[in-house]
Amino acid sequence: MRIAVDAMGGDYGPRATMQGAAHALQLHQDIEVLLYGPRSLLDDALKCLPKRYWSVRSRIVLVDAKSVISASARPSSVLRSPENSSLHCSLRALRDGEASACVSAGNTGALMAIARRYLGMTEGITRPAISTAVPTVSDGRCYMLDLGANVDCQPFHLVQFARMGAVMARVVDGLEMPRVALLNIGIEDVKGERRVRETDHLLRESLSSMFHYVGYIEGDDIFAGTTDVVVCDGFVGNVALKSSEGLARMLGQRLQMTFEANWRTRLVSLLARPALSRFKQELDPVRYNGASLLGLAETVVKSHGGADALGFSFAISRAYSEALQALPVRLAQGLRQEAG
Repeated sequence: MRIAVDAMGGDYGPRATMQGAAHALQLHQDIEVLLYGPRSLLDDALKCLPKRYWSVRSRIVLVDAKSVISASARPSSVLRSPENSSLHCSLRALRDGEASACVSAGNTGALMAIARRYLGMTEGITRPAISTAVPTVSDGRCYMLDLGANVDCQPFHLVQFARMGAVMARVVDGLEMPRVALLNIGIEDVKGERRVRETDHLLRESLSSMFHYVGYIEGDDIFAGTTDVVVCDGFVGNVALKSSEGLARMLGQRLQMTFEANWRTRLVSLLARPALSRFKQELDPVRYNGASLLGLAETVVKSHGGADALGFSFAISRAYSEALQALPVRLAQGLRQEAG
């Protein structure tokens, strides 16, 4: 399997994406990575690849893409820009069958706009939604969408997101009847803005055979394990996700500072090291890097722009898993089954 990677997206440049790709190649022996970017920069990044990754260099293919889309570029201008950027080229490789999935940590709006142009949408879906799984207290996970692709959603968009999230939970986690909820500022019927209340009305009327709609939940219930899919617009979802990531990092840092305060707490930390290590790993946002653009006709994964090499490797692993499961095809099948 080949995975196309926009090597120029993200805050740390091609060295981080190169090392992230190499780490993913060590984990998955049956993939090859196509890295797109200005050839001179890719060559430099490959030369700086640590020795521990030298064994996978034969499965790294460097592809020259002469330009780079900036993080501040507007989607409308990107569609009119020259098509030799690393993002354009990596998505074209997916469209042309040269790769089975695409990963980018670049401009979200540009990624969505170009992906829609090259790849098209799943039948019955008008906009892609960014979705990822977050951990819950019950050792399960909950899918959130949208996380930043759409900030001006209409009620019918949110209904589509609910359907896509439910199919995702059925396909990936094998849930027969996923529980779907709307993120709101309260659980009472009169709470929330107009479009959220209209979406609630539409979901209650739909009586879907594919998922169980449980109504509203508030932000503190996202991680409670009481629902499998949480639906919201891209603005709200992005704020909720970034806030939870910041909180997880703060908790980890405060915990570390607490155990390093004096010799007694350091002794306790030695005894509790296995449990503390497991706790920090479970809360680490890096483990959950990589969000699906659900609704596209092919597998596209958006990595966090601030992801380091390890974080980027998780995004590639997610793309590999979704391509292996033929997630877009199965999503389309599930949506047709519900419509029928």
